Amino acid sequence: ILLLGENLISKLKLFQKHGQPIRDDGPLSHIIKKSGTPTMGGLIIILSILFSTLLWADLTNKYVLILIFCLLSFGSIGFLDDYLKVVKNNSKGISAKFKLFLQVLISVILIYFIILSTESELNYKIYFPILKKLVLDVGIFYFIFGLTVIVGTSNAVNLTDGLDGLAIVPVILVAVTFTLIAYLSGNIIFSKYLQLVYIKNAGEICIFLGAMIGAGLGFLWFNSPPAKVFMGDTGSLSLGASLGAIGVITKHEIVLAVVSGLFVLESLSVIIQVASFKLTGKRVFQMAPLHHHFEKKGWSESTVVIRFWIIAIVFALIGLASLKLR
Repeated sequence: ILLLGENLISKLKLFQKHGQPIRDDGPLSHIIKKSGTPTMGGLIIILSILFSTLLWADLTNKYVLILIFCLLSFGSIGFLDDYLKVVKNNSKGISAKFKLFLQVLISVILIYFIILSTESELNYKIYFPILKKLVLDVGIFYFIFGLTVIVGTSNAVNLTDGLDGLAIVPVILVAVTFTLIAYLSGNIIFSKYLQLVYIKNAGEICIFLGAMIGAGLGFLWFNSPPAKVFMGDTGSLSLGASLGAIGVITKHEIVLAVVSGLFVLESLSVIIQVASFKLTGKRVFQMAPLHHHFEKKGWSESTVVIRFWIIAIVFALIGLASLKLR
């Protein structure tokens, strides 16, 4: 990314005359400062992850193939959305209903192949951190649970991606955390010692996660304030879905929700805002997602970003602590 980033960003600028369309109801500073900044930077991230994964990973490993499919399929949804936004010069791309339909469809396919690739005694079960002997066998309803994890994480990262560098650093932190989780879960000795469910061949997805971390750091070089490029839905949907799929593969869906606490807070702020306005006609926050609320309160963009990074670090540490706690 560092070597090719400038050239790719220049090509995105040539293609996008007006850059990413900025919401006209957002903070005034965004309209002034961010207008003309190109989007679709997620293409750089996806290409980087693919290159490293294809180069280093065992391509006979079914989990690796599933994650590649996840990255490309959700990235395609995001690309279509970003493309329509740029062509129409409007902040609305494909309809929310159609986007959700595609996400659900792909998530069901992903879960089906994850189940086929996982040992039968582990399927349809939800494992809990700390209370490690508590296991829920939810049967066919696991499809609903799993697609909620994948679609929810995908859209949560998308909602968080509203300020320069805000989303990519928490994505890196979650990826770092799950690199350790995937390694421990895929090692029969360590998983037994820590009372984690052993997932045969799960250790190989550490290569994919390592590629995601490297791609994220490279992208941050160009996305740090003031951003030269935005990842757009191309990046946020694909990265979020991949993390959700990894949570499902490693049977650490609950831990994923903890480690991704910042993304959860951002999503909840939108849900609360919409529900409150529809039920009472009043808004709980000055603007949703949550980062815009603090901007409206007078926090500078850099203050919001850095403080949210700190919150993401705390959630990652809590998630890691759950590995040892019983």
